[in-house]
Amino acid sequence: MITVTVCSAKGGVGKTSVTLGLASAALHRSLSTLVVDLDPQADATSGLDVTAQRAHDVAAVLRTPKRRVAESAVAPSGWVDDHPGLLDVVSGSAASAGLDAPDPQEADLESLRRALRKLDDHQLALLDCPPSLGGLTRSAWRASDAVLVVSDASRFSVAAVGRTLDEVAALRSGPRVAGVLVNRYSPRSGEQRFRLEELRSLFGDLVLEPLPDRVAVPQSQGAGKPLHALRPVAAQRVAEQFDRLLDVVLDQHVRDGTRPSGHGG
Repeated sequence: MITVTVCSAKGGVGKTSVTLGLASAALHRSLSTLVVDLDPQADATSGLDVTAQRAHDVAAVLRTPKRRVAESAVAPSGWVDDHPGLLDVVSGSAASAGLDAPDPQEADLESLRRALRKLDDHQLALLDCPPSLGGLTRSAWRASDAVLVVSDASRFSVAAVGRTLDEVAALRSGPRVAGVLVNRYSPRSGEQRFRLEELRSLFGDLVLEPLPDRVAVPQSQGAGKPLHALRPVAAQRVAEQFDRLLDVVLDQHVRDGTRPSGHGG
């Protein structure tokens, strides 16, 4: 299983929307996917239309990373009612906020990786993190093969990207940085153009093709449908960008043609 963390040190950049877009792209190519909703707001769980009740949620899994708990926390996404196992979710919970310590213990950092080893019957895992660099995000890094850093084109986000990359780089045998994604980008804004170029000057090729600010993304969320299910041309263009983004985050493993042996392996 290839495991990818989607994270940001700053709120309001559309990190969960990116996670949902990647889940839609994975579903479009029939890639069996598990979304782990680590954000206490649980927006990914809602966006993936999870209605099935489970005995446990992500907070319980992190506290007790045993197979019986992990398996009982997995619920199907409402996007795929007729294809069980193709897109599943470990549901988010407000209780996970109590586990987002600024200085977590080693055992806490290892719990998610241990739990995902019990759920390795998917091809891809997407870990949607809270907008912070606390214990939940750090445990996701520990469990991941790759990290996607989401930003917007603003002054404060540039600083947040720098902090995130510095912390990932400081990890011993840390995950690969798949890239920095500027979300909700408006090229008509001089300020946003300036900040995008600033990011490129600081982080070079790590800065990926920006995602434009398009109504198709909130429309798909409002309809409770994957982005790729929308028919308008503008929606399909955004879906194609998420297809390319999925290629980027999977790139190393696709080129190697091997099952990843890294953190999430």
